[in-house]
Amino acid sequence: MESVTKETYGSQHPDAEKADTEHLTNFDVVVMEKHGTEIDARDMKRMGKTQSFQRNFAFYSTFGFSMVLMSSWETQLATATFGLTNGGTAGVIYIYLATFFGFGMAIVSMAEMASMAPTAGGQYHWVSEFAAPGAQRFISYMTGWLCVLGWQAGSAAGCYLAGTEIQALIILNHPTYVPERWHGSLLAIALVCVSLFINTVLAKVLPTIQATILVLHVGGFIAILVPLWVLAPHAPAERVFTQFNDGGDWRSLGLATLVGILSPVVSLIGPDAAVHISEEVRNASKTIPRIMLATAIGNGTFGFVMLVTLCFCIGDLEEVLGTPTGYPFIQVFYNATQSTAGATVMTCIMIILSQFCAVTNMTTASRQLFSFARDRGTPFHTFFRSVVHDIPLNAILTTSIVSILLISISFGSTIAFNQLTALGTVALLASYLISIGSMAWRRITSQSLLPSHFSLGRWGLAINMAALMFLMLAFVMVCFPPARNPELESMNWSSVIFGGVVVLSGGYYLRAREKYVGPVKLVRKEA
Repeated sequence: MESVTKETYGSQHPDAEKADTEHLTNFDVVVMEKHGTEIDARDMKRMGKTQSFQRNFAFYSTFGFSMVLMSSWETQLATATFGLTNGGTAGVIYIYLATFFGFGMAIVSMAEMASMAPTAGGQYHWVSEFAAPGAQRFISYMTGWLCVLGWQAGSAAGCYLAGTEIQALIILNHPTYVPERWHGSLLAIALVCVSLFINTVLAKVLPTIQATILVLHVGGFIAILVPLWVLAPHAPAERVFTQFNDGGDWRSLGLATLVGILSPVVSLIGPDAAVHISEEVRNASKTIPRIMLATAIGNGTFGFVMLVTLCFCIGDLEEVLGTPTGYPFIQVFYNATQSTAGATVMTCIMIILSQFCAVTNMTTASRQLFSFARDRGTPFHTFFRSVVHDIPLNAILTTSIVSILLISISFGSTIAFNQLTALGTVALLASYLISIGSMAWRRITSQSLLPSHFSLGRWGLAINMAALMFLMLAFVMVCFPPARNPELESMNWSSVIFGGVVVLSGGYYLRAREKYVGPVKLVRKEA
């Protein structure tokens, strides 16, 4: 069957806009367990990729994977105090709604691209196929590094969060315990090993594990929500929805609220996670877009309900921020239940979910590394793209080592560690901007698009542009420090680190361009 994509993707087939009905039929016919359906095999052939993994993720397990990785309601509990300081209860609620809408535009934009090209490469592959021909190779290469570094940082951050939550639980139950920074770091490293074990030894049952943890994700939401609704003292609704705060001394409630956008951005980032396991998902071109939309709606709703609940129940913000546990949500649990045992059970739910969020982060990071190495974008690409027993073993091991090395920085300074892991948020936002911008360029210049199960149709350009405007705002605001005149130690250095990564990656490209030609060069004229 003739493809609608030429090798350089600069010269399009004249009928590319028309959905190729033959290309979009028979997607439920399973060819074999490894290759998935006929449409999966055809998509891989068109993209010039060899099927390396078993396609053992179905809709429900993939949905669990994506929901647990984003962990929106859990992240809201952990990060909402930043938005409460910069914005107040009213500010953090309204900026969450704005972020939910903005991210929604970005998610549907990426869902369309995922339906066209369901590959573990995700953003950098889309840029290679959809960007202007003269810039495809360089921009896709830079995007690839942003995605690799972003997910590697996220893997380390997930384990560190779970490890320090365990330490906080010890503080809650043993007031005489003297916490040391290295205690939390060692716990985090131990959890990296747990994540490694699950991603390797238990790899064949990983879909089952993800489907099971989805039950805990939903059940845990209810188990934490109900005690807060029933037992905690509640603030008046008028105060919750009208009280703004400028704790960062920005001298503007509007600017303070925008600075607080970091809280909802962190809780809603990662909608591309399912894309990076698309080569392990059956009916990927149809399933992945549905997963992305369902995750955005489900997690976004959970996150909003939990945020509003927290705003009603948080009580004295200064007391909560001063908790000896280091995690304000644990103090909120204790204040609500007036019971160490009750707060412990609620916190244990958070710890378990944080750990499995770290597991999914490692899975995603390793697949992104594998894919970029497969396209010869990394040094030692032959090593990183190795597949053993249907998993990218070397990429998983490397991700674990990188996580341990990043966490080891916290032995000396948690500030330095937090700054490095903050790079993950900035890098992923940049990758969303570049990939959606490439699709917007195609529409603006009236270039043909690939047929897809999920299409934005006539609204495509408007949605793409809305997503770009939101992402540009979010990209700028997450680089702001928490206060107008920060101390050196509290300064947000993520923009500086991001700039350094871009410069280093660009410099390495001068050498890598001899090997990295971009995924578009592998796209076949016939599939």
